[in-house]
Order: sequence, then structure tokens, then C-alpha cells
Amino acid sequence: MSTISHNGTPLAEIIKCVNFAAVKHKNQRRKDPEQTPYINHPIGVAFLLVEGGIDNLAVLQAAVLHDTVEDTHTSNEELVREFGPEVAGIVAEVTDNKSLSKEERKRLQIVKAPLASQEAKLVKLADKLYNLRDLDRATPFGWTPNRVNEYFHWAAKVVAGCRGTNDFLEKELDKLFAKRKVAI
Repeated sequence: MSTISHNGTPLAEIIKCVNFAAVKHKNQRRKDPEQTPYINHPIGVAFLLVEGGIDNLAVLQAAVLHDTVEDTHTSNEELVREFGPEVAGIVAEVTDNKSLSKEERKRLQIVKAPLASQEAKLVKLADKLYNLRDLDRATPFGWTPNRVNEYFHWAAKVVAGCRGTNDFLEKELDKLFAKRKVAI
């Protein structure tokens, strides 16, 4: 568990993460037709973990913060300072290197998934579940049905490397893969 605390309560640490992520993502929107505020995504990922029975504070913090380094002007060092090395480490494990091509980033997610820590696998599974539910609900602006289908098939390969981590998340993912007729 994270040892950095202002008043010693896990709730305060979660709220601190939500506030930090909200400030960092404040001008970002999802690519869905409603242009949902981006902050809904990391909060939703953390909530999926709670639904899956996860109460590890560092995992929940990392879920809220999981896109800050990748998608905002946030450094890993900043996360270490604000939330400690454990949380920053989990975030680092699930962060893509944006200097690489999209194809290489996607390939590396498949390769790295089985090697990730249990904590990072939990965040990865919840992130994929949130994204796939979003894709199942609505096609993002600029996406073709083929691109959505390709994302589902690629996500199944990432999820395969995280199997055996959390029954709830995996069963929910399997429902989406079955609906989309994606081999698992």
C-alpha cells in the first residue's frame, strides 16, 4: 500500500488522485459522439476495479492516474513525488512510449502484458474493459467499423497476457468478446 498520506486515510489519497487527474485531463475529451470529459475514463477504470473486488489503494490510485504520463504533461518523477514509487511504478508499467509508432506501441502491449505485475495487470484489464464497453456502445469519431473490430481483436491478445488476474474483469471482457465473436 502507498505510504504517502496527508491525513492517513485511503479516501483522502483517492480524492487527491482524482483531483490531480481531473486537473491534468481538464481540457481533454473522449472521442465518442458525446465527447465525454476524459476524466470519466480513469474514474471509470478505478470503479471497475472496485466492482471487481479490488481494495488495494495503490492499484486504485494507479487506475485513476494511469493515463496522466501518457496523455498529459506529467512526468513519472512527478507521480513519485506526489503519490510514491509504488503508484508511479504501476502507472509506468501501463504507460505507452509515445515516441514509438502506434503499431509498435500496440505490439509491445501484447508482449509486455504477461510480464507485468499483478497490480499493472489489474489496471490493464480494467482499462481494456472500459474502452471495449465504450466501443461497443458507440463508434468514436473518425473510426470505421473495421477499426473497431481490429481494436477488439488486438485487445483480446493483450487480455490473454493478463488472464488469471481477476475473474470479474475477465468474465466481463469475455462477454464483450463473445458478443463481437472475437476468439479468446
